Amino acid sequence: MKKTRYISLALFAAGIVACQLIFTALGTDYLLIQLTMSAYYALVVIGLSLLMGYAGQISLGHAAFFALGGYLTAVFSTNQLQEVVSHEMLTRLSRIGIVYSSDAHDALYRLHPALSLPTVIIVTIIIAIIIGIPILRLKGHYLSMATLGFGIILYRIFLGTKVFGEADGISNVAPFDIPGFFPIGGESSFRVPNYYFAWFLVIIALVLLLNIIDSRVGRALRAIHDSEEAASAMGVDTGRYKLIVFIISALLAAIGGFFMTHYNAGIGPSEAGIMKSVRYVSIVAVGGMANLWGCLIMGVVLNYLSLRGYFGSYDDAVFGALLIAIMVFAPNGIFKKEIFDKIRHFVSRIPCRFSK
Repeated sequence: MKKTRYISLALFAAGIVACQLIFTALGTDYLLIQLTMSAYYALVVIGLSLLMGYAGQISLGHAAFFALGGYLTAVFSTNQLQEVVSHEMLTRLSRIGIVYSSDAHDALYRLHPALSLPTVIIVTIIIAIIIGIPILRLKGHYLSMATLGFGIILYRIFLGTKVFGEADGISNVAPFDIPGFFPIGGESSFRVPNYYFAWFLVIIALVLLLNIIDSRVGRALRAIHDSEEAASAMGVDTGRYKLIVFIISALLAAIGGFFMTHYNAGIGPSEAGIMKSVRYVSIVAVGGMANLWGCLIMGVVLNYLSLRGYFGSYDDAVFGALLIAIMVFAPNGIFKKEIFDKIRHFVSRIPCRFSK
């Protein structure tokens, strides 16, 4: 990865630390709650940015992947697990360490934390492959409609299935507790560590995606975005690359939903709703589809304002209006790539100026 990328990531990390120190010093560290949640939503946004901006695939179903990760871990962490696995089987699984009970008198079995996240990742990959292979053969609005249909299907499953809590969702989800590590949850005593953990995930995802963009895969994706037929004629396996990017973006969404559910101690069917997917697409459009940094910045800002309630009951209307306005007046987003290229060029010259 280029030197300027490391500098940009370092400045971004410094900004994260600065926010925490300022809010703590001002006695407003409760604002870190919304910033932590914004970080988990940002994982969906930057993954969708890679899919839309570089592979040229528009998805209106990524809220379903976010909810999928959240609902699976919610089932694994609550008494909903008893709804799908018999007590006898749970007892046998507890003997070999796959599930556990918090104490000897507790009848509530949970999937072991070391297996919970890998299980969510495997299930997400399988579903992304099953959905992606036929859907990614489509183009344009046909692809959008197909991913929208996938999102609606999962939304109705979460809304109408007893094991997923139906309209009430699943509450009382235990923190994601790994021995020797602080619990991933909403406890105020661990507010700061959880804040840094969430943004650490975002930085890791950024490093991964930026390296993909600068690699041979990134060049292939740009070729597919410009002209899929021309890329295929030059020997690019377009189907394979589109599927890989779809899986990566789905995984980022599911991981975000996984940790968000533990942080909020619950999840509801609205997380898989159509308007959630529209919101993610709107954010990517505002930030610039082929601009990870722009999408990240707008994702944090807009989600933070939404979580703080600044949009009130017009929350969905605001994101819908943003999408229309951007498509009409600034189809490349308000953060044009040229602006960020100038900023990166300026940042890259900083060490040289200090060395003189």
